Amino acid sequence: MTIEDVLDIYPETVKVFIKLKVPCLVCGEPLWGTVKETAEKYDVNLPLLLDRLNEIVEKKVCQ
Repeated sequence: MTIEDVLDIYPETVKVFIKLKVPCLVCGEPLWGTVKETAEKYDVNLPLLLDRLNEIVEKKVCQ
């Protein structure tokens, strides 16, 4: 999924991206690309990022 899609569907995930220091979210630049591409570009731990994102998604689905 693209970052934009994730944020559109699960806006509460923005905190995960910021906490893991995805810089574009902090500076306000638009993000183009997938979660994987963005993680690689900014040297973010992809497995950790996906785990944190999935935790939020699972909580929302279970509500």
